[in-house]
Amino acid sequence: MVLSQRQKEELNKAIADYLEASGYDNALKEFIQETGLGNETIENKFSGLLEKKWTSVIRLQKKVLDLEAKISDTEKEYSCAPSKKDRSPLEWIPRPPERYILSGHRMPVNKVIFHPIYSVLVSCSEDATIKVWDYESGDFERTLKGHTDSVQDISFDSNGSLLVSCSADLTLKLWDFRVYSCIKTMHGHDHNISSVTFVASGDHIISCSRDKTIKMWEISTGYCIKTFTGHKEWVRMVRVSPDGKLIASCSNDQSVIVWSIETKEQKFHLLEHSHVVECLSWSSESNSRVIAEVLGAQTGGAFLLSGSRDKTVKLWDVLKGVCLVSLIGHGNWVRGVLFHPGGKYVVSASDDKTIRVWDYKNQRCLKTITAHDHFVTSLDFHRTAPYVITGSVDFNIKIWECR
Repeated sequence: MVLSQRQKEELNKAIADYLEASGYDNALKEFIQETGLGNETIENKFSGLLEKKWTSVIRLQKKVLDLEAKISDTEKEYSCAPSKKDRSPLEWIPRPPERYILSGHRMPVNKVIFHPIYSVLVSCSEDATIKVWDYESGDFERTLKGHTDSVQDISFDSNGSLLVSCSADLTLKLWDFRVYSCIKTMHGHDHNISSVTFVASGDHIISCSRDKTIKMWEISTGYCIKTFTGHKEWVRMVRVSPDGKLIASCSNDQSVIVWSIETKEQKFHLLEHSHVVECLSWSSESNSRVIAEVLGAQTGGAFLLSGSRDKTVKLWDVLKGVCLVSLIGHGNWVRGVLFHPGGKYVVSASDDKTIRVWDYKNQRCLKTITAHDHFVTSLDFHRTAPYVITGSVDFNIKIWECR
């Protein structure tokens, strides 16, 4: 490296100051004679300068080594993954940074879902409201009001014309989403209603509650026509299989129960979690074929995901009632799980503030995204558009683009 004349003079003065401060008198005399500094007084600004520069170099060297290690790890990660050019949309996963942050709720967001047809998402919150947003522009559309306590869960029917919501106010509300009005309010649970969903046919609604029951409601009349009992504690979530024949429910009793809708019979009682089971998700029919192929499972049925406060995600073969895969890596409660639309990955959300993408075949985490500043309570993956949405205790909703 070539120094300018001024830089050489400043370096020589700094070295001379160091030699003088360290008591190296003979070396100082020789150095002054060699460099031609003469007997001029060295300015205060050179006092201790050499030591400061040296410690700065050491710090920078450490930073360089740390960055080189990170680059090496990243290169290893990308060498194992297909390139963007080689990845099909079925392999796209959410990547930071978020595309939009949606703010408007005044309390924690409990649930976020995409509309099955329109380019909107819907969120519900402990502030007792439901909000509608345009996920392509990030614009707020409107607020649906009617509940008087925390709105715990929301769900669309297959064509998105009806929205159902459940609340800690002990009611279910059915909304005509075409005109954004409440058309029915249903009563029957004795405690906080924690989850609600449509049956595939669109004629019935299934709900579950802290009163330990699961109820089936007829949409046309608003009447409860069946009650399922079997859980010993608060039933946290209920989900209906894609063919509309089975219900899966999870509970504070640490179990997952699979029920026959027609007979109310318990098909399987799944007991491998060691803490409260928070969330569930069925595989779609197309996903089931991919999952069976990936895992080499000899089954023609659906698969089920469960997430728990034991920090694990489990993948179940529902027809056999066995756990095929257990995914370990989250640092806190798992609050949301779902299958990637392509069927090869699992996506989860957690109170550790992250969302994770899992390669369930090899039982490893492919991607970890620090998603929010507080617990991540919910997530949804659009079935056809490259977007993921998350909701959080930090009052915000985030939209993530996939690539």
